[in-house]
Amino acid sequence: MPPRVLISDSLSPAAAQIFRLRGLDVDFEPTLGKDKDKLAAAIADYDGLAIRSATKVTADIFARAPRLKVVGRAGIGVDNVDVAAATARGVIVMNTPFGNSITTAEHAIALMFALAREIPAADASTQAGKWEKNRFMGVEITGKTLGVVGCGNVGANVAERALGLKMRVIAFDPYLTQERASELGVEKVDLDELLARADFITLHTPLTPQTKNILSAENLAKTCKGVRIINCASTTAMSPAPPSTCSRRSRRPKTHCSGIRTSSARRTSALRRARRRRRSRCRSPSRWRIISPEARSPTR
Repeated sequence: MPPRVLISDSLSPAAAQIFRLRGLDVDFEPTLGKDKDKLAAAIADYDGLAIRSATKVTADIFARAPRLKVVGRAGIGVDNVDVAAATARGVIVMNTPFGNSITTAEHAIALMFALAREIPAADASTQAGKWEKNRFMGVEITGKTLGVVGCGNVGANVAERALGLKMRVIAFDPYLTQERASELGVEKVDLDELLARADFITLHTPLTPQTKNILSAENLAKTCKGVRIINCASTTAMSPAPPSTCSRRSRRPKTHCSGIRTSSARRTSALRRARRRRRSRCRSPSRWRIISPEARSPTR
């Protein structure tokens, strides 16, 4: 009897075909991972589990999977898998660290251009029948300093592209050696120095206790005026200051932010918050200019 594999997230049907060509028995259930109870009831019959982000492989799931030998995630991080529980039961956890490195790096560069040229805001203005070209002058990125937080596979690809755009690149990563930094052509700095010097900051860190809320309100206060932030890592990497901290008389720097990790419900909520902030005309650094799939209607 061939090993059985469950695909519990929305992978391409080609993934199931690849497994079958290698003699595996595959069940393609792309919505099963969203229901933890149904997943727990079904997992006992499988030797392998292929997932993306929706499936949460908890200790309870492992406890109900006596046959399970391997969990493979089609993505970079494995923060939705209880790795300690997997190790305790002898289950191998695999990921695809290079699978979307280029795609994510290119997306980060695209978001940086969008921030620099205020493209989503200008598009919204044009769609509203206005022609406010003087309002959306934007900035050049040539000669600007890009701060890369997390210089692994994705961060290194972003740095390489930014250098090609004639930017200065500085990087914070405790695992980045001086030799590797020199090889990439970037300057290795500590986090405080990066925050103080960067005109643009791009986040490419895995979710760990050390990186959660790495751009806290305290750290955001250390950034230079007008810094633009791109978050292609995790929504938990940033901790925006609450609206109660806003002050019309605040002289602290304005911060612009862009990110990609979201859901439709959070996107709707973010749109509503952005509209409220626009009406309030808040003049503090917590007044985000959010131009991303998470909130497409920017505040002024």
